[in-house]
Amino acid sequence: MKKFNFIKTSIEGVFIIEPTVFEDDRGYFMEAYHKNEFEENNINIDCVQDNQSKSSKGVLRGLHFQYTQPQGKLVRVLKGKVFDVAVDLRKDSETYGQYESVILSEENKKQFYVPPRFAHGFLVLSDEAEFTYKCTDFYNSEDEGGIIWNDPDIGIDWPLEEENLILSEKDKSWKTLKNTLTDF
Repeated sequence: MKKFNFIKTSIEGVFIIEPTVFEDDRGYFMEAYHKNEFEENNINIDCVQDNQSKSSKGVLRGLHFQYTQPQGKLVRVLKGKVFDVAVDLRKDSETYGQYESVILSEENKKQFYVPPRFAHGFLVLSDEAEFTYKCTDFYNSEDEGGIIWNDPDIGIDWPLEEENLILSEKDKSWKTLKNTLTDF
């Protein structure tokens, strides 16, 4: 029996992953990752770091990437609900500058695979959310880059009004993709 349903998206390499969940009156059990099944679906994740964050409604984190140590990320929500986004930064890709998005929640238990050479961000839709992700490379603050969340050329349809968004000063200061050095 397969443990996951791997859903291809409109962008090569980006997947929505639905785990098989076993529920009964005690709760539930699921596998969040299985190396063999992921590799059978051309998702090769050699995780070196796990991250977790907690944020309140309206927090938008992103769009982040790393220049020389690009991270692939397998993301999921433990509590709450988020709108998760991946933006293709591969200049040699037919989908360069395009994005894919998905709602991740504790109810649907979906995961999102964001390959290296993509910008990543998320917006919290519930009162609060706990978010976790496995990374294929180590985070390096000196290697970090970003793209402004509302870049008109990317055109992400964020599901919350701008006046309700909470962004860090860093995330407010990123430039558009056209004005960002991304030589991947």
